[in-house]
Amino acid sequence: MASEPIVEGMASVCVNEHGGAIGMPQLCVEWMPNQIFWLLVTLVAMFFILKTIALPRIGAVLAERKGTISNDLAAAEELKQKAVDAERAFNEALAKARLEAGKIVAASKADIQKDLDSEIAKADVKIAAKAVESEKTISEIRAGAMDAVDAVAKDTARELVLALGGAAEAKDVTAAVAARMKG
Repeated sequence: MASEPIVEGMASVCVNEHGGAIGMPQLCVEWMPNQIFWLLVTLVAMFFILKTIALPRIGAVLAERKGTISNDLAAAEELKQKAVDAERAFNEALAKARLEAGKIVAASKADIQKDLDSEIAKADVKIAAKAVESEKTISEIRAGAMDAVDAVAKDTARELVLALGGAAEAKDVTAAVAARMKG
C-alpha cells in the first residue's frame, strides 16, 4: 500500500503512483486554491505586523529625523542672523572708532600746530632780539674797524711821509686821511 496515493481524489497529474509529486508542486493547478489561501493569510499577517509594529517605528524615526533637521535648520538660521547682526555691529563700531580716531588726530594736529606756532613765535622773538644785538655788535665792530682803519691810515701816512723824507705833522696827516676816507 505504499504505492497508493496519499490524497485520494487528486488527479494523476500532480502525484505519481508512489504518492510523490511530479514536477514542481507550486505549479500544480489542483493545489493552487490551497496555495492562494495561505498566500492571503501570510499577506494579511504581514500587513498587520507592518501596520502595528514596523511602520509606526519607522514613522517615529522619520518624524524624529525631520524634527532634528528642522531644529538644526532653525538653529543655523538663527546663528546666521546673529552672525549678520554681529558683523553689522562690528562694522558700525569700526566706523565709529575710525571717526573718533580722526577726531583725535585732528585735535592732536591742532594742538601740535598751536604749540608749534607758539614755539615759532618765541623763536622769532629770540631771533629778532639776537638780530638787534648782532646789528649792535656789527655796528660797534664797524665803528671800531673804522677807528682802527683811521688810526692805521694815519700811522701809515705819517710813516710814508717820513720815509720819503718829508715832515709830517699830525694835523696835516689827519686832515689828508679824513679827506680821503670821505671819498
